[in-house]
Amino acid sequence: MRSVGVGALMAGDPLLSVRDLHVRFATERGDVNAVNGVSFDLHEGQTLAIVGESGSGKSVTAKTLMNLLPRSARVSGEVTYGGHDVRALAAAGTKHFFGVQMTMVFQDPMTSLNPVKRVGEQIAETLRYHLGRSRSEARSEAVELLDTVGVPEPARRVRQYPHELSGGLRQRVVIAMALACRPRLLIADEPTTAVDVTVQKHLLDLLDDLRRRRGMSMILITHDLGVARGRADDVAVMYAGRVVETADADTLFADMRHPYTEALLRSIPRIEDPVHHRLDPIQGRPPESIDPPEACAFAPRCAYAQSDCLNGVPELDGLLGLHRFACLHPTGTERGAAAMSANQAAGVTAAGMPVGGDR
Repeated sequence: MRSVGVGALMAGDPLLSVRDLHVRFATERGDVNAVNGVSFDLHEGQTLAIVGESGSGKSVTAKTLMNLLPRSARVSGEVTYGGHDVRALAAAGTKHFFGVQMTMVFQDPMTSLNPVKRVGEQIAETLRYHLGRSRSEARSEAVELLDTVGVPEPARRVRQYPHELSGGLRQRVVIAMALACRPRLLIADEPTTAVDVTVQKHLLDLLDDLRRRRGMSMILITHDLGVARGRADDVAVMYAGRVVETADADTLFADMRHPYTEALLRSIPRIEDPVHHRLDPIQGRPPESIDPPEACAFAPRCAYAQSDCLNGVPELDGLLGLHRFACLHPTGTERGAAAMSANQAAGVTAAGMPVGGDR
């Protein structure tokens, strides 16, 4: 099949555009609505952080973009990359697009690496298949790539197997594989989940540095708003398969509007907190994604919830510009303050969640 080249974009055009993306999986109990109407744009050289709890739909969104879902998945919506219909490219079996123009780094490097192949062979295989390199050229480039991502003694490491490397080094190998064909878009799905906390910052700094030096765009998927802060140009917060708030990073952290975004930030430990400080977790559990009710999905866990939150799904709307949120009683507004005061006075929200008076 033919390969796809993406030329220069018109001024202001996004590199990646997602419109009204839906993903459903059939089960014995009914359809799982994993992604429900997600839309966003990503411009060249920019980083978008997609943030949310496990089960919010962020990883399914990423795998949809990379055409990695099982055939049983039912996908609708529009995804374009540089003006090309990504779903049409996938259906046509187009070579040298996935893994070249658009690549992905997964959570666990051991699921991305073949345990019975040397790491150098795995990187070289990508170069030979997509770029037509000879064996010697691919091996030489594999060493260079390992050096680029900060693997010490790269000439020795290319001869090692994945089990001979630490978790942090394995993840650097996976990053090297993803960067081998100089992609224009890198999707990093929880890239530091499987590594030691002391290694996490080094890996995130590495990705950010490589993105800037190579002029790549990046989608950073994480459950931690703290990881997104300072690393993303824009942030999309997902809950129950929907984007519930989106803004540029500075606006989101300085002037958040959705109660779920506020709750996520409140649950992050801070260095200035006293020793043995009690964290403020989000009450309750994420909702079932099978046959969801026609209501705000966060209402049962929301301290601001009112009766109108239980009658219909709020649209992603809000302020002028690019700061949008799907909430009827947003935080930091008079309407939100009135909702909180009413719930504190009643001691319970309209959805039945107890509310204390010290919030």
